[in-house]
Amino acid sequence: MDLPVITPEAPNAGGCSAGSCGSTADQMGGMSAEVRAKVQDHPCYSEDAHHYFARMHVAVAPACNIQCHYCNRKYDCANESRPGVVSEVLTPNQAVKKTLAVAATIPQMTVLGIAGPGDPLANLERTFETFRQLALTAPDIKLCVSTNGLALPANVDELAKYNIEHVTITINCVDPDVGAKIYPWIFWQNRRVYGREAAAILIEQQQKGLEMLVARGILVKVNSVLIPGVNDEHLKEVSKIVKAKGAFLHNVMPLIAEAEHGTFYGIMGQRSPNSAELKALQDSCEGDMNMMRHCRQCRADAVGLLGEDRGDEFTMDKVEAMEIDYEAAMAARAELRARVTAELEDKRQKAHAAKSAPAVQVIQFQPRAAKPAGRPVLMAVAAKGGLVAIHFGHAKEFLVYEASAAGAKFVGHRKADAYCSGDEICGESEMSGESVLERTIRALEGCEVVLCARIGIEPWGKLEAAGIQPNGEHAMEPNEDAVMAVWNEMLAAGKLASKSVAKCA
Repeated sequence: MDLPVITPEAPNAGGCSAGSCGSTADQMGGMSAEVRAKVQDHPCYSEDAHHYFARMHVAVAPACNIQCHYCNRKYDCANESRPGVVSEVLTPNQAVKKTLAVAATIPQMTVLGIAGPGDPLANLERTFETFRQLALTAPDIKLCVSTNGLALPANVDELAKYNIEHVTITINCVDPDVGAKIYPWIFWQNRRVYGREAAAILIEQQQKGLEMLVARGILVKVNSVLIPGVNDEHLKEVSKIVKAKGAFLHNVMPLIAEAEHGTFYGIMGQRSPNSAELKALQDSCEGDMNMMRHCRQCRADAVGLLGEDRGDEFTMDKVEAMEIDYEAAMAARAELRARVTAELEDKRQKAHAAKSAPAVQVIQFQPRAAKPAGRPVLMAVAAKGGLVAIHFGHAKEFLVYEASAAGAKFVGHRKADAYCSGDEICGESEMSGESVLERTIRALEGCEVVLCARIGIEPWGKLEAAGIQPNGEHAMEPNEDAVMAVWNEMLAAGKLASKSVAKCA
């Protein structure tokens, strides 16, 4: 295959809006232009950018050097959506060919990561050969790696060699006694090490690797899996420590522990955290670390926008059959990315101006007004591209915002199953649709409002019966604007005075 040369684009300048990149506008404003350029169009680091830019993972790393009680890798599975699962393991050459096909087909794809299905640094030859080829053939694509950290210190220099700007380390504990409950063994220096000793070695290597990456100016995101009764309270300490050592972002994810996935935790009945527990821990860590709340716990071969996986369009048999005019595709790619970047920057500038203007007016022209009374309300949004754009019955996930006098704050998402195939009537044609609708309503437990583009009569009634108010009056409006409009309507109607704060994430 003749590999095309893709001309790199200049990094973009500008700031991030409130909530983007897991941080507030004030925190982002303190960043250097270099750091902002690395973050602002990265969908896994910026909550704003994930509506605009896509990412992909290439599954070139099947082996792993540790065992986690929450992990069961699957190499030929198309039906599960979780880390460690892929439909096919690729060679480096196949990974490069697939990356170029995706880049030509999805011009807004900006990030290529190796995240498994094992650990990239336990598959050094495959991982670094993939990075070597991509650095030559697709220099405009940001390269990332996600690792458990055991082999990280020995490979930091090699990562820097390929201009890896972003590394994710999964750190679930900083206490070996906690780690012994999570990791049954590691493979270290040609031997298998068990229990507390294994956890102590892993923790030492993770912390050393984190410090080395930060010293080289590489941005580090820390992933942590929230395991109730094991590390839930301990993760507050993890967050403090990794922040102190220079990690940029902390992503606390819920344990996935369904028994059908075949993990130790799943088989032994370890429960996953509920949404309220996840949000409470994220909130408690937020004062010490910028928190990521838009993670989708992607497959190791995910392709496309977060929450809209298109991996099944790019299996190797389909890639091999594609006929692509790379020169034309890359020109279109550069044009679209420039336009999307400009659109996102315009949105950020307007948000910044809107946030700044009232403060100046209050100080200069009128007495300070008391904030309107009204408790926070959590609302679910059937969204696409940052807009209230999805029919309720078509939604496969709902974004959750906390609305208050301070504004709309993104706090998480809820997965759902789309059960409706028509435009007018949902859930009425099949009995199975009833069970799917009921599961969706349970997924929205604690949310007081659900905003969507349209909704059928039956789900409307069932949502109301469950204490969730449907709202289809803000179709195609920006999520935050629609959420605040509904909150202000509730405030004006006197509905926000006494009810305790809802819990949903």
